[in-house]
Amino acid sequence: MVKVKIGLRPIVSRINLPTVLKTAILPGDSMERLFIATQVGEIFYIGNGDVRTFLDIRTRVIKLGGSGGYDERGLLGLAFHPGFYYNGLFYLHYSVAGTQGPGALPGGFTPDPCNPETLNLRWKNRETHYDHIDTVEEWIFPSNGQPRLRRTLLHLRRPFLNHNGVNSLNFSPETGKLILTTGDGGSGYDPFNLSQDDREIAGKIIEIDVAKNTFINHPPAVTRFHELPLPIQGTLTVIAKGVRNIPGISFQRYHNQYIKYVGNVGQDLVESIFSFVHYKPLPVTQLVQASSRNSRMDLEGLINLGWRGWEGDFPTMILSGCTANPVLDKKTIAFFNEAVKTSVKRLPPLTSYLHSDQRPDTFAGTALTGVQAYMGNGIPALTGSVVFTDLARKEESQRQNRGVLAYTRVRTDGKPNDYHVIETDGDSGSQSAYYVSLGSNLNQTRLYLGVYGSMNVTDFNQGTVFELVGYGGHGPMY
Repeated sequence: MVKVKIGLRPIVSRINLPTVLKTAILPGDSMERLFIATQVGEIFYIGNGDVRTFLDIRTRVIKLGGSGGYDERGLLGLAFHPGFYYNGLFYLHYSVAGTQGPGALPGGFTPDPCNPETLNLRWKNRETHYDHIDTVEEWIFPSNGQPRLRRTLLHLRRPFLNHNGVNSLNFSPETGKLILTTGDGGSGYDPFNLSQDDREIAGKIIEIDVAKNTFINHPPAVTRFHELPLPIQGTLTVIAKGVRNIPGISFQRYHNQYIKYVGNVGQDLVESIFSFVHYKPLPVTQLVQASSRNSRMDLEGLINLGWRGWEGDFPTMILSGCTANPVLDKKTIAFFNEAVKTSVKRLPPLTSYLHSDQRPDTFAGTALTGVQAYMGNGIPALTGSVVFTDLARKEESQRQNRGVLAYTRVRTDGKPNDYHVIETDGDSGSQSAYYVSLGSNLNQTRLYLGVYGSMNVTDFNQGTVFELVGYGGHGPMY
């Protein structure tokens, strides 16, 4: 792969933390416009050079910043129906105001390989011990131009504050279904192993058939598939399990099929990007029936990203404090049995980048925040590749925190590939620039980067959205 240098063209600045960047054509309009959703609950679009409000649901979104300003809840997903221009339907995923709970483990969680009990916890008293409730809703933009809620598709109790996904709603061009990508429910190390439990909603990639009307407009808040009303079960299929936290899904057309890209945010060692073409979705109704009969299901074709037994290509390790020599960092495979169990079932990553890497043309990563296929010609060296972003490069010599752009490609032989860092023109000076989101337009010929000046969502109006452009073809830098 060749070295790539790009420019960053500013589109809008001084906004709140941008979680979703995508385009759509408004009903009755003739132009594809960029829509920006912010974590606090605003949705803007760029119209005729100025920023216009499409929807403001800040009163519906949970109060953010309860953990020193850092938060992974909020407005996390926005998707426009493939027929949005004609039917005005769009979909939201957000954390609901007034649903704050004490959390599944109010005392916190630290796995200890020397104490097997900490590795086999159960989520008890779920009706009262949860952090918040996430909702997936269908809205409509009618002819009078005032968006309104039509129905609620899902209400999900989440055990912890984090791992709720970002850019978590996207439509599949293959099936026409809405895809929900979130995470394992949070904390660290997936305390209850929800991601590998087929009965649990957390830790999965789920398809929702929005064409099926369940006539249940206010579903109950649940955590397991069998708790859902039967009509809602009938709208859902599971694409993948073994998910830790996913910043969306991207589709790349290749001849008459689509390559799917998803990234799994890492724990201690590595960030991973996966690709697959073929999969066999698992109908939730069959899953629930098999669970009720306590029978094994045929999971052949179901994608398994391997978490929590595997972190990308590595068995999930933990720094152990039970060594006789405390000077040594003894890395213990905390979930050894689970790593063995899923070793041949898991999907190997297409590419990974480590939290510590001394090789040339690499970087020490923090957290994967976006994955997008790029099919444009404006940056020829990137055409046909998959671009990804990391929140902030781990480098002690840096005066400020700054995110990273990189890219990789699918190999024709199906083997894993390395990645290449993308150089960006410009200097952010003394200001931090966390890369928090990555988006594209409808035909994936343009890429948009969301940048924030702080890790705290309550440090307001520190966001900028850029378009990635060929080097030398950009406007003024920030």
